[in-house]
Amino acid sequence: MRQFSMKFNLLYVVILLSSALLFSCAEEPSDKDDRPNIVLIMADDMGYSDIGCYGGEINTPNLDGLAKNGLRFTQFYNTSRCCPTRASLMTGLYPHQAGIGHMMADLGPEGYNGNLSRKAATIAEVLQPAGYQTYMAGKWHLTPGHGKEKLADKSNWPLQRGFQRFFGTIHGAGSFYDPNSLASGNTQIAPTENFYYTDAISDTAVKYIDEYRGESPLFMYVAYTAAHWPMHALPKDIAKYKGKYDMGWDEMRDKRYAKMIEMGLIKKEWPLSPSFDSTRLWNAADMKAWHAQCMEVYAAMVDNMDQGIGRIKEALQRNGKLENTLIFYLQDNGACAEEFGFRKKMPNDISDWPFQPMAPGELQYNMVPKVTRDGRPLRQGRGVVPGPADTYVGYDAMWANASNTPFCMFKHWSQEGGISSPLIVHWPKGISAKNELRQQPSHLIDIMATCLDVAHAPFPDSLHHEAIRPPEGESLVPVFDGKELDRKILYWEHEGKRAIREGKWKLVNNVQKGLPDLFWIDDLPMENWALYDLEIDRTETKDLADQYPEKVKAMADKWMIWAKRTLVVPKPVSKK
Repeated sequence: MRQFSMKFNLLYVVILLSSALLFSCAEEPSDKDDRPNIVLIMADDMGYSDIGCYGGEINTPNLDGLAKNGLRFTQFYNTSRCCPTRASLMTGLYPHQAGIGHMMADLGPEGYNGNLSRKAATIAEVLQPAGYQTYMAGKWHLTPGHGKEKLADKSNWPLQRGFQRFFGTIHGAGSFYDPNSLASGNTQIAPTENFYYTDAISDTAVKYIDEYRGESPLFMYVAYTAAHWPMHALPKDIAKYKGKYDMGWDEMRDKRYAKMIEMGLIKKEWPLSPSFDSTRLWNAADMKAWHAQCMEVYAAMVDNMDQGIGRIKEALQRNGKLENTLIFYLQDNGACAEEFGFRKKMPNDISDWPFQPMAPGELQYNMVPKVTRDGRPLRQGRGVVPGPADTYVGYDAMWANASNTPFCMFKHWSQEGGISSPLIVHWPKGISAKNELRQQPSHLIDIMATCLDVAHAPFPDSLHHEAIRPPEGESLVPVFDGKELDRKILYWEHEGKRAIREGKWKLVNNVQKGLPDLFWIDDLPMENWALYDLEIDRTETKDLADQYPEKVKAMADKWMIWAKRTLVVPKPVSKK
């Protein structure tokens, strides 16, 4: 009897253990973190139609592939300038609310501190406590980073704003072969041999993916400096575009316009905006060969970035992460018409020029280096063919006009050419639609809201021992499924250039009328607005302000209410 009892007890224990094991196995799937990885990719100073899937002739098969298997947004907006865009993207706020209403200088008012506000939380600062690993590769540009003294203050570097790993630059521009403010983590470093910044950003992102072994999801921000000036590109990439732009900027613009209509990106009823400068048509241009070479180098820069995005995609694929990774691709502002370096000629006096090579490991603090690392003097000015490390120029405003096809104006401005960006969204597990367009007007402020939504991450009430401002945007997840957002209004302001979009109506300060720079004033005048119906005229060719004065006043009043709420005003006082 006792023997039977012992056998029974042993059998009972075995049954209990087996049941526990079976229960444990049954519960395991529900415990797994199925939230998506998030990869946020941003390009720099590129036009709306530069990449292939938005009408361009530049070879971008990897971005085109993401679009073919995902979504393209046709009415996505940025803030028209690099660091305000980054502030808005990272925080879900309008840039002035994040302290970066202009650039990286403290101009007085809270909205113009030139340093990422502690009253704003970054996506990384919200996702990391929610269980995400947070990595960044590329351009930060959210705290002063130009010069040795400013780089000594690391309180607002990426590792102090929610990222666990960082490689990139703190400042906003620099040589692609010897970028100033290059850093790994919290340590400034010198570039390695055969360094090219676009490749370094891509390769670091790939390394992060390959080295990641955690069970929790990943948030990675990849911020390229391509295709911001200087036009630096590798010979192998430039060679692909030899002769490609001999037809000039006018023909390039016409071809892109036709292709965009065919692709359904724009309506055929929208006329191509007038040429930026009718006195500079290609037939009358001087130095055609040089201009064409500049565009070849620009295209090569974009091409190289696309190659890197392809390597990032491959890394996600081989690590089994691509299916459940939400990838965003966007651009920080419209094409750049600054023609950087055109009016300079360097070196001016070679007798004073330091031809000595830089020492191994010597740090670069200059946005425009004095010499290359091997001691060659820098060359600038019209006629300098870009590409190599000893050159430092941009491309012509007329190429920028073509890059922004079909829109008018550029980086800095609030016309569509300044604030319109491609947005590609790719997420195989989360988006069933493939190769579809989304016409929903949307904005950088929506990216934070979307990340919080898919990550099931609560937004905190305070951070850094301070109350923080809640995001202004809306999640785009419903739009992924073809639904519309109940979006009422979007706003813009940069250097006095203002806009408000309400439904189909857009009110914008018409800088093409030759208005003075409105940046250095305390109270923005409420006249000189232009009104456009974007349903029939998104290229902003027909000003309807005189026909609808009451609408102009109502929208202008709303803009001012917003401006006061979001720290756009008061503006800095003129120091002139």
